[in-house]
Order: sequence, then structure tokens, then C-alpha cells
Amino acid sequence: QERPTFSLHARKKRGTAPAPTNLAAGMSAKASKASKNADSINARLQLVMRSGKYMLGYKTTLKSLRYGKSKLILIANNCPALRKSEIEYYAMLAKTGVHHFHGDNNELGTACGRYYRVCCLSITDPGDSDIIRTLPGME
Repeated sequence: QERPTFSLHARKKRGTAPAPTNLAAGMSAKASKASKNADSINARLQLVMRSGKYMLGYKTTLKSLRYGKSKLILIANNCPALRKSEIEYYAMLAKTGVHHFHGDNNELGTACGRYYRVCCLSITDPGDSDIIRTLPGME
């Protein structure tokens, strides 16, 4: 029997590690469809980054909404609730589509090809991408 310890460091029990599970084999059809949608969104977003015009960040997104230049807004799923509702309110007034990105701000930044976190982004000119026609209908 192991005696309880009262230190700040927890003791690890010796034993075998759990066997790794194959997540891909257990993935349902719904989850694979969601990952395909995420891949297509990321591909379209990369095309916007190469050929279109966009504004990254909360402040510049609000500015583009106020001036009516925004065509589509993407919001990360861990964006604070007050900030998210404010962006949605501005977008509703500007009659602009909003897409809730199925990833956190790190993943949204990576999808934009940046090495920093991106809470939200505003697409002002999609360029060669068809992201504006496809995304609002996916919600």
C-alpha cells in the first residue's frame, strides 16, 4: 500500500501507459464531414490571403464594418462573448455575413498564414476565392 503524501508534487504510479487509440478509425461520418469543411474553409482562406484584401484583428474589423467595406467576418470560437456579440451586432447593421470559425484563435492565425493569434478577421475583397458565396450558407 502506498501512503498518502502531503507535498505539492504528486506521485506518479508506476505501471504501463494506456495504449494509444486510433482516432481516425473511430471517426464518425459527421466528424469527417466537419473536418472536410474545415479543410475547404482553410483552403479558401489561404486563397484570400494570397489574392484578396483582408483586415486582421478586432479593432480593424470594427473599422471595416463601420465604413461598410466588409464582405465577410470570421470569428474564432474562443473569442470573448462580449467582443463576439459586438462584432455580430455591427455585422447585422452592415448586412455582412459572419462565420464562426471551428477553431481557436491560434488555429485561425495559422490558417491565415500568421505566427500569432487572430481573434477575428474581416474580408474586404475575396480576390480569386469563392469564400463569400460558400461560407454564410454553411452555418
